[in-house]
Amino acid sequence: MNKTKRNYMDSTHTWGRIFMVTAICVLVAVPVAICIKFDAWPTFNQVFKGLLKVIPIFWTSAVLEIIVYAPMLGTGATYLSFVTGNITNLKLPCVLNSRELAKTKPGTEADEVISTIATATSSIVTTVILAVGVLALTPVLPALTGDDSALKPAFDQVLPALFGALGAGYLAKHWRISFVPVIAAVIVLMFDGSLGTGTLIPICVVVSILAAYLMYISGFLTGGVKPENPLKGMKKKK
Repeated sequence: MNKTKRNYMDSTHTWGRIFMVTAICVLVAVPVAICIKFDAWPTFNQVFKGLLKVIPIFWTSAVLEIIVYAPMLGTGATYLSFVTGNITNLKLPCVLNSRELAKTKPGTEADEVISTIATATSSIVTTVILAVGVLALTPVLPALTGDDSALKPAFDQVLPALFGALGAGYLAKHWRISFVPVIAAVIVLMFDGSLGTGTLIPICVVVSILAAYLMYISGFLTGGVKPENPLKGMKKKK
């Protein structure tokens, strides 16, 4: 079983790296092809100045997202998600919902497979819906989403409605560990309401982990029974 799991994980990492390198090459090939076509190449100073503006925000966010999302998504789903994008909006909700329906245990091979299938299915369905939407709704889209459209306020609430529906179930089921990150998010947004999700989510994740750990060792999550500190067990094993 261990050998099978190791082979599966090795294969996932191998194909995931190939997939990532291929995707990077394709993405870089587009601007390179445009530069070759029009013989217009940016200077080093222009590239450096452009990168300097995005490095503090996007590069920091990219590192934090890998640390935060990788344990939640799993190996295969992580590779797929970071290439296809829309992790917070689509991939992560699909993965969490599929695990809930399949009742898989985190860290198992079945959990990895379910997460990968959910992410791949989400990517395929998203691509199909976007293609159909572009072809079918382009003529009428300005009338639906324009500033003077009566439906524009409804479209602005699609994302909050999606996360509200998904989050309500988790908040009701795991209310003991849910109220702390919600309070933390509210406090952070009170100080800076324009804070992006790339910064807000890692903060809430760290607060959630610390709060859940403290509530666990205090017995709040186990009906008043204080379990053995798991960190002490790890120290003994070492």
